[in-house]
Amino acid sequence: MAALAAESRPLGPARRSGAGPATLGDGTLLVLSGIGPASAAEGARRLVLSGARALISWGVAGGLDPQLAAGALVLPEAVISPENRVFPTAREWRERVRAALATSHAVCGGRLLTRAEPLASTAAKARAFRETAAVAVDMESSAVAEVAASQGLPFLAVRAIVDTADDVVPRAALVAASAVSGSVRLGRLLGALAGAPAELPALVRLARRYRAARRTLAAVAHSGALGVIP
Repeated sequence: MAALAAESRPLGPARRSGAGPATLGDGTLLVLSGIGPASAAEGARRLVLSGARALISWGVAGGLDPQLAAGALVLPEAVISPENRVFPTAREWRERVRAALATSHAVCGGRLLTRAEPLASTAAKARAFRETAAVAVDMESSAVAEVAASQGLPFLAVRAIVDTADDVVPRAALVAASAVSGSVRLGRLLGALAGAPAELPALVRLARRYRAARRTLAAVAHSGALGVIP
């Protein structure tokens, strides 16, 4: 499951039929949930109802650990919910993916924090790192993990770092992402940028960071390790 269409593209083309989940070339089911825990939980439940035998939270994340560069791969051992509940990931599955990527990419374990709101400032990221020791943050993984736990299904989080601990996320980028449709709306982006043109350098930098994250996600998708469920 991915929040945004842009995050899912490294997985390859998906075939859509009716209102159900899309299907990737290898038969994997894909739901674009939109942003946030509530949307992610609903997307995960859709996958379960469609017969999914395991759940993956897939996409990008923000760095909390200052040592993580853009493009670093995060395969957390556990995810932390906004309510501070901790959900483990499937160890054998996680280690298989790690082994497939470790020689070519920086791979980080640790914990992944899920928040209901973006952590856009460096101060907010530093505080979250200090308080939770999580290496990265997203807005969906713990919700997917909770659904997986309730159904007794293996769960894995695969996240590539976009904005680092030292990056401020421009407001224009936050405004452009649709929490419902799973898409980035160009009109919103241009409108927000017109109101805050000083954000353009940060937006250009974020685009470069995203390309690094996308290359990492593509490498994971092409490794063949995701489809081997323990």
